[in-house]
Amino acid sequence: MSPPAKTVTACIVVIGNEILSGRTRDSNIQYLATELGLLGVRVMECRVIPDIEATIVATINEVRARFDYVFTTGGIGPTHDDITADCIAKAFGVGISEHPEAVARMTRHYDDVALFTPARRRMARVPHGGTLVDNPVSVAPGFQMENVFTFAGIPKVAEAMFQSMKHRLVGGDPMLSRTVRTNLPEGIIAEPLGALQLRYEDLDIGSYPAFRNGKPSVSLVLRGVDAARLEVAAAELMATIRTMNGEAEEFTQ
Repeated sequence: MSPPAKTVTACIVVIGNEILSGRTRDSNIQYLATELGLLGVRVMECRVIPDIEATIVATINEVRARFDYVFTTGGIGPTHDDITADCIAKAFGVGISEHPEAVARMTRHYDDVALFTPARRRMARVPHGGTLVDNPVSVAPGFQMENVFTFAGIPKVAEAMFQSMKHRLVGGDPMLSRTVRTNLPEGIIAEPLGALQLRYEDLDIGSYPAFRNGKPSVSLVLRGVDAARLEVAAAELMATIRTMNGEAEEFTQ
């Protein structure tokens, strides 16, 4: 008998009024969720919250207790509304000050002292006890506090920060998926799809309608950690669709 699947969970917290206002489109959730999935870390929840201290502190304290890992993006830049680092420090009940190594890195980067402005020095501040997360793009680091990782909001920087620290993560069994695409509408396949889910309770089965080449299309996504179970369930789903005179195209993701 095979051992039970090990599940490692994560929450992504996107911090920034610009996301909530619609001014800026977030792409960090999709990137992080995809990369974490490859490492066997399941993103169970995502939150988008404003630049409000009480909200940030309460959210961090809630999710760091519920999930194995927490990843925050946004709010560690040089301006007055970049308050994430201070809020993380408050959530952990510690002080915050310039990290010597962060200052050294930024000093080397801004070889002209006039460019290393007080505003930029704010980005060298790290909650006490924090471990730096490298920033190969623009030097100013992110940081880790226990199971909470804090990244910049700029997608290229957040992505580089994640790549620089992902070796620190201990994942579980990686999530696998198969997708079956059909021309049958959701209203027709809903009942047999629900019955399939009952037979395969260990899998997550989702239905996602769209249009392809101007025609209705539904992608049925099956997710789980057991490749053999996914294969059997996908085959059963395709057979069911074909008995209903529908088209079924399957591919592995």
